[in-house]
Amino acid sequence: MPTPRKGRVGLLAYLRLFRRDILSAQPAHLYRAWMAEFRTPFFRSYLVNDPPLVDRILGAPATEFPKSERIRVGLKPLLGESVFISNGETWARQRRIIDPSFEGGRLKSVFPAMWDAAQAAVARLAPRADGRPVEIEAETSHVAMDVIFRTLFSVPVEHETAAAAFAAFRAHQEAQPVANIAALLPWPKWMPRLHGRRTRETARTIRRLIGQLVDERAAAIAAGRAPDDLATRIMTTVDPVSGSGLSAQEMTDQVAIFFLAGHETSAAALGWALYLLALYPDWQDRVAAEAEAEIDPGKLYFSTLSRLKLSRAVFREAMRLYPPVPMYVRDAARPQEFRGRQVPAGAQVILSPWHLHRHERLWTNPHGFDPGRWETPNGRECMRAAYIPFSAGPRVCPGSAFAMAEGVLILSHLVRAFRFEPVEGRNPVPVAHLTVRARDGIHLALTPRNPTGEAR
Repeated sequence: MPTPRKGRVGLLAYLRLFRRDILSAQPAHLYRAWMAEFRTPFFRSYLVNDPPLVDRILGAPATEFPKSERIRVGLKPLLGESVFISNGETWARQRRIIDPSFEGGRLKSVFPAMWDAAQAAVARLAPRADGRPVEIEAETSHVAMDVIFRTLFSVPVEHETAAAAFAAFRAHQEAQPVANIAALLPWPKWMPRLHGRRTRETARTIRRLIGQLVDERAAAIAAGRAPDDLATRIMTTVDPVSGSGLSAQEMTDQVAIFFLAGHETSAAALGWALYLLALYPDWQDRVAAEAEAEIDPGKLYFSTLSRLKLSRAVFREAMRLYPPVPMYVRDAARPQEFRGRQVPAGAQVILSPWHLHRHERLWTNPHGFDPGRWETPNGRECMRAAYIPFSAGPRVCPGSAFAMAEGVLILSHLVRAFRFEPVEGRNPVPVAHLTVRARDGIHLALTPRNPTGEAR
């Protein structure tokens, strides 16, 4: 985990730390505090770890605690008015259009695409499983992007495209779009905010790629030859209230967040899960044995997912220790009272999965890797009260079931095929900008496994 800052700092010093890494800019006492207040000349922030209060904030109507305008400013070049950062009726309309594509049995319909992407990842890594270090985040980014392309647009991603998208997303993170000084100033909402050149350029690169895909799909829908995938379903769904569907620009906004939430976060979670299994070979061998027993590469069964219990526990634990989105930032739409303290309208409310998932007054062994915790009373209680990798309430991630299925399936395929080992002197250091990634990547050594699960 990152080393937290020591003592109090002023606003400018905090901003410098924040630009370097969101997590190390925070003080150590947040791992024990139920709530903390941070005041600036322009706004107040309240970080909340108290489970009942977290539940109250996330469970409130979306208009009560809308997405923070300060975060919207930073992410707008990439995400436009996507469902992730929009508010009010714009957000409600988008959810009414998007949610049906992720409900109920829809997961079963995209499962074959996930399966094919997992098998393609195994084939892609096989020639590199010779014991030499592999930068695993690049590989998990490739497979996660492959899942997005296959489920959204029914095509596998080419390596060059995946590498370009991976580089663009990483470059966009490194541009630190959420650390935008203009977002801190009390300017009117109508006043344009300035963004750094790198932020604008990387966002344009990503949106140009997405725009091409959306235009091609719109033409296929018009010609009656579009496949029945997620993109087609979303683009042909109309809002039952207004009767309108998404425009091409609105669809580009939504695909941008699917790429960010569905690709970037899945890639990060998979990378950390493999790193943790490399550190704990006993758990890795157990997951490999389960995968060998339950997965037949030549037979695709949706019911396989429900039988990958150890893999699910490991992936869940990886997202506890390294939640892909480390903080959710909301605004208080009206005055509130938090734990006897008056919170003014317009205050910034921060919910931090990173700190909540490691809270030392809630979890047993909070900073340790223990997938078996989910079968204990403490683990089950904390799962209900203090585990929010996909948020909760009205603004819960619509693709949470999708993400869990993807992560568990790919993790099982990879560990079934390869043994993962740490590389001496290459311990990853987590940093957070948009998602929790490793500062210099995650380097692991791969060797193939026998069908019995033993390393060759």
